[in-house]
Amino acid sequence: MKNIKLLWNFMKGHRVLYICAIAAIAVAIFLRNVWPLVLRVTVDSIIGGRPIETVGWLQPYIIRLVDAMGGQSVLAQSLWMCSLILVLLTLSRGLFLFFKGKWAAQASEGIARSIRESLYDHLQHLPFDYHVKAKTGDLVQRCTSDVDTVRRFLAVQLVEIGRALFMVFFALSFMLPMSLKMTLVAMALIPLIFSFALIFFMKVKAAFQASDEAEGRLSTVLQENLTGVRVVRAFARQKFEIDKFDEINTEYRDLTYRLIHLLAGYWSISDFFSLIQISSVLLIGTYWTVTGEISLGTLLAFSSYVGMLLWPIRQLGRVLTDMGKALVSLGRIREILDTPTEDHLPHTPAIHIEGAIVFDNVTFGYEPDKPVLHNVSFEVKAGQTVAILGPTGAGKSTLVHLLPRLYDYTSGSIRIDGKELNSYDRKAIRTQIGIVLQEPFLFSRTLKENIAMAQTSIPDEAIFEASQIAAIHDVIQLFDQGYDTAVGERGVTLSGGQKQRVAIARTILNNSPILIFDDSLSAVDTETDTAIRKALKQRNRNATTFIISHRITTLAEADLILVMEQGKIIEQGTHTELMQNGGLYSRIWSLQNSLEEEFEIDTQAAQKSAETVEKIG
Repeated sequence: MKNIKLLWNFMKGHRVLYICAIAAIAVAIFLRNVWPLVLRVTVDSIIGGRPIETVGWLQPYIIRLVDAMGGQSVLAQSLWMCSLILVLLTLSRGLFLFFKGKWAAQASEGIARSIRESLYDHLQHLPFDYHVKAKTGDLVQRCTSDVDTVRRFLAVQLVEIGRALFMVFFALSFMLPMSLKMTLVAMALIPLIFSFALIFFMKVKAAFQASDEAEGRLSTVLQENLTGVRVVRAFARQKFEIDKFDEINTEYRDLTYRLIHLLAGYWSISDFFSLIQISSVLLIGTYWTVTGEISLGTLLAFSSYVGMLLWPIRQLGRVLTDMGKALVSLGRIREILDTPTEDHLPHTPAIHIEGAIVFDNVTFGYEPDKPVLHNVSFEVKAGQTVAILGPTGAGKSTLVHLLPRLYDYTSGSIRIDGKELNSYDRKAIRTQIGIVLQEPFLFSRTLKENIAMAQTSIPDEAIFEASQIAAIHDVIQLFDQGYDTAVGERGVTLSGGQKQRVAIARTILNNSPILIFDDSLSAVDTETDTAIRKALKQRNRNATTFIISHRITTLAEADLILVMEQGKIIEQGTHTELMQNGGLYSRIWSLQNSLEEEFEIDTQAAQKSAETVEKIG
């Protein structure tokens, strides 16, 4: 019921078109049912000379028409005029069927567009945690294939329901006055065919859902493989991925085969029942015609009506099948739309923050009973630089993800400029925070469009300045098309370091009062790292900056260094203070320095050996 209500809501603005389409099909069905009556009058009255007998309320109009055309005797000499009436009825019916198809198609395309836009808009406002857990391929499947399933049902099968109802109504209203006995014969197996269609619908719905979900898994595997093609090639895992795809593809094939077998069974059995029904009408009708109980025209009319009746009733199974598939697709669409979005104010007021931040006993977990951060407390003044160090899984990224409210902390307090973070609107606070992730995402656009992504109109000079600070401007100038170079999907044409620097330039361009670098300098060399940090300090000297890095020389100049382990801050202070404590920070410092010294000694030794070989040579 919820799916039908959802569909009804999406039909808003297109309902008039559907009413017009249903009205057009009603007129077309009426004209189709008049056709056998004209045939009956032609055979029985025009050719046979019998008095005109037809449906009671139509009889006066048909008599007037015959009289207007010269009467029965004139028409008997000019049978082409009766043929002309049949042709005109067929052409008129075709015209209304055209309008039915046009209006239904227009309405269905408009509804499909509304569904796609609603899905895309909703996905844009879903929590970050939803997208972390969701499968991209499955979401793509729901936004494309499932929407198209609904569109096809609305364009074709929904109007067919009206067609079946009108066909039964008009056929019965025309057949009953002609012959009650022949009507009962013509309708004998229709309840059985209809019941069979309903039973089939209940069974095939589950098969459709299984096939649809298997297609979603297939799309996910395909999307992941295409996205991670570099990793697959690097580890020579083509065979493994092919086998994995083959397994999912086989599952999808088997489930689809099962669906096809069900459909084949339905069509063959319904065909059998339909042929029995048609045979019954012909055999019994022929016998009654020979015995004089009905006229030859009546037999011809009923032969036409039974075929007209059986097709929509038989087709009702397909309608119900497609309805089942559409309801499954609507259910999958509704699952997305029913997911609560992030709480945003409808009209977000502009804010400006200085950047003073206080964490007070903050605890957070992705799952309620499994905290990732435990009672984290520290204080940062506006404009200070905070460095965060710790092993993998210590909670460094989780900590900085709380600031732009990608997640909300479970307990404790985070205050920015003395105001509780949760009291800021998400959109408003995110405009004040620039974040560069370890694995930056670039869109399949030009470098200029990627850098200026958050700015609708920005002068080229500002883009060049941000790129110079990020140490990427000179590299871009070497490309054939400069800033107009397309970077490919996910920035595939750039190296890891280049992508990180483009992402840094994109963040710098916003002049955010809070900057977060989540291990975003890991792919650049130490010299470039130092140059970028120096330029950043000069450009954003008043910005509060968080830097996550495993390169301890990058962290040493920070105003506050946080050392994390297992979700807790085990040390905090300046470089000098932490070196005096003799804790984890000082041990890492000593270890990295010793490795660098060994590397320099080995490098110098290699250079001396090369010089000696060159002199001997």
